[in-house]
Amino acid sequence: MDFEVWPEAIELGRLFAEQGYELALVGGPVRDVLLRRPSHDLDFCTSAKPEEFEPILRRWGHDGFWDMGRKFGTLGAMRRRADGTEVQVEVTTYRSDTYDPDSRKPEVNYGDTLEGDLSRRDFTVNAMALRVPDLEFVDPFGGAGDLAKGVLRTPVDPEQSFADDPLRMMRAVRFVAQLGFTIAPETAEAICRMNERIAIVSAERVRDELVKLLLSDRPRAGLEALVESGLADLVFPEIPALQLEIDEKHRHKDVFEHTMIVLERAIALETDADGPVPGPDLTLRLAAIMHDIGKPRTRRFEPGGKVSFHHHDAVGAKMTRKRLKALRFDHHMVEDVSELVNLHLRFHGYVDEPWSDSAVRRYVKDAGHLYERLNRLTRADATTQNRRKAAVFAHAMDEMEERVRVLKEQEDFDAIRPDVDGNEIMELLGLEPGPMVGRAYKHMLEYRLDNGPVEHDVAVAELKSWYASVQS
Repeated sequence: MDFEVWPEAIELGRLFAEQGYELALVGGPVRDVLLRRPSHDLDFCTSAKPEEFEPILRRWGHDGFWDMGRKFGTLGAMRRRADGTEVQVEVTTYRSDTYDPDSRKPEVNYGDTLEGDLSRRDFTVNAMALRVPDLEFVDPFGGAGDLAKGVLRTPVDPEQSFADDPLRMMRAVRFVAQLGFTIAPETAEAICRMNERIAIVSAERVRDELVKLLLSDRPRAGLEALVESGLADLVFPEIPALQLEIDEKHRHKDVFEHTMIVLERAIALETDADGPVPGPDLTLRLAAIMHDIGKPRTRRFEPGGKVSFHHHDAVGAKMTRKRLKALRFDHHMVEDVSELVNLHLRFHGYVDEPWSDSAVRRYVKDAGHLYERLNRLTRADATTQNRRKAAVFAHAMDEMEERVRVLKEQEDFDAIRPDVDGNEIMELLGLEPGPMVGRAYKHMLEYRLDNGPVEHDVAVAELKSWYASVQS
């Protein structure tokens, strides 16, 4: 089997061999070589202990060295090529990761052989190695064959593999999304039997797998596998809850299927790097899968066979905030996605009756930095099969966006402030700092949004008129 391998890998292999140590390229980089995919970082395993290979790695990686993974037997290094590109490597001692039944953190035990190390990896397609510098291909579990068939299978008994590291169950559904693979039947069955063991894995590690899944080329396939495996019931229960039972009397959309369609439509509306929403955009994708999670809680069966979901936007926003916090997403992501869910129905009133300029200003002001994402989420959510309704909706959105463009040429929406500031309010009304100044400021901001920029004396007159009315 012919391989085109990074010269840096060959050089590093020679340095280890000179000291009597084994070194092999493992995991994703080997898989990517066979798939003819680029691989940016190189992972190796070795017979040497960290204290033994640290001097070699420091000498090779003259542009950078790190040891955050030392307790796991991992050290890393980096060097820059003449063209300015960076090559990063991580080297790990042959090892075994196992979990204590009651612990959230894996225990690390060193192993003795490359084959033993490979047997403890997640899937056969990641349990292949390339010894360096002699380029001997090592594939004890048939990973190359599974790679050709696009199948995910564990190197050892799947229950043993998932007992050793339950996060591997999340990796399986992530690889469905990233690689377009299917999960082997016996492996899928083991995940269904053992999915409750995911509870011992930290929220941060689960979140990281979800993020990789969502940012992949096939997030829908990954989410569907997550639901089918039963893992979603434990790590993201709001998603399978969208599979509402639909009877013949009370007809409404399959909310889970609708959500998957919205996700795909939202992805199609992402832009290139120079556009306002460069893809893959995690905020938009999270909002797409969560925009309707309030529906199960708000579903009501109405007379005449209709079904309503009143206030599912507000309820969904609260649920979104709670779930993303539980998954340890950062504060900004939590707030942005929650706000998109809260606002995702806002535009629909425009379709029935185009807004005044003041209402358009409010929409843009309330959306803030999420404006472009909100419009894309709103467009993606319009999944009606009625061509006339779809055309009317698209036309209304186009019209509103054009009006925003024209209004932005006239004024900077991001900088909209009242025509009188807080200091002027206190001076004109003879007030000391306090709640009344805040009320006056809020009124003048509302006045500004309703009327656009006005002459200063007009704004002063409005302020005094308002103050007189609240004093009476």
